[in-house]
Amino acid sequence: MSLTDSIKRKAIELGFDLVGITDTNPISSEQIDFFNLWLESGYAGQMHYMHKNFEKRINPTELLKNAKSVIVVGLNYKPQIQLKNNTKTNTTTGKIASYAQYEDYHAFIKKRLRYLVDFIVPEINRDINFKICVDSVPLAERALAVRAGLGFIGKNHMLINSQLGCQIFLGEIITNLKLQPDKPVVRNCSTCSLCIEACPTGALRNDGQFDASRCINYLTIEYKGEMPLELLGKIDNRLFGCEECILVCPYQHKAPVCKNNQFKYYPNRAETNLQEILSMNEELFNSKFSDSVIKHPGLDVIKRNARICLKNKKNRR
Repeated sequence: MSLTDSIKRKAIELGFDLVGITDTNPISSEQIDFFNLWLESGYAGQMHYMHKNFEKRINPTELLKNAKSVIVVGLNYKPQIQLKNNTKTNTTTGKIASYAQYEDYHAFIKKRLRYLVDFIVPEINRDINFKICVDSVPLAERALAVRAGLGFIGKNHMLINSQLGCQIFLGEIITNLKLQPDKPVVRNCSTCSLCIEACPTGALRNDGQFDASRCINYLTIEYKGEMPLELLGKIDNRLFGCEECILVCPYQHKAPVCKNNQFKYYPNRAETNLQEILSMNEELFNSKFSDSVIKHPGLDVIKRNARICLKNKKNRR
C-alpha cells in the first residue's frame, strides 16, 4: 500500500468521512478574480479580516514554505432527526444551526489531524513540515477540497458531496510531503436553484455572487450592533445561524446522518430557551457553551439575537 493510500485509510479510521489530496498550486485565476470581485463589492460586510492575508488565502505555500501537498478531510455533521415535543408549554425558543449543536468542531478536527500527523511520521521514518488548518486559518479550503475530489461548489456556495450533501466540516494538513493528488469532481447544480429561492434575505444572488452582509449566518454571528431594520423580520426565530439554503438541497435530503460517536452532539441545543439566554450572565454563558462555537460571538450578540427572535414572535401574533 502506498503512503498516500495509508494516509487516507488512517484518516477514515480517525473518524473522517472524506479524505483527498491536492497539490499546493494557487487556486485558479478564475477563483481569484471571483474572490476579488466579492471583496470589492462589499459583500464581506464587517468581516474585515477577509481583506487580509490575501496571498495566503489563495496560495498554500504562503502558509508553509516548500509545501508540496494538501491533505483535505471532511466530517459529516448532519444531525439525527429530533422529534418535536408535542406537549404545550409557554417556552419560547430560538433555533440553533446544526453545526452549532455539536462540540466546537475546530478543536475536534485539529486534534484528529494531529493524530494523522503522528501516524505519518513513523511511516516515513523522518520528521515532516506541516501546518494544520481548520476554518479560521486564511485558506481557500473549499476550492482546495474541490481540487482534492471531495465535491463541488454549489449555488449555495457550500461544498457539496454527492453522497454526504453539504453539511460537511473541512480540515487540512499542508505538508512538504509529496503525495499522489486526486482528480477534481466535475459536477455542478445544473438548473437547480432551490437554495437561491429559499434564502430568506436574498443573500444568494441570481448573478452567482453571495452577499454575506445579508446572510442570516453573518447577521447573527459576525455582525456587531443593531441589525438593518429591513432584515429584522427575516431573522424569524433564528438565534444562531441559518440553514435554509442547505436544507433544501436535493443532495442533502438523501445524505446520511453523522456516524462519528466521538463527535459530541447536544440535541437539546437545536432549540434554545430565549428567556434563559436573556437571563444569563457572562459566567453562566461561558460555562454552558464552553465547548461550543455559540460562545464565539459573545453574550451581548446572542442576547441581541434573542430579543429579535422574541420581537418577531410577538409581531407574528
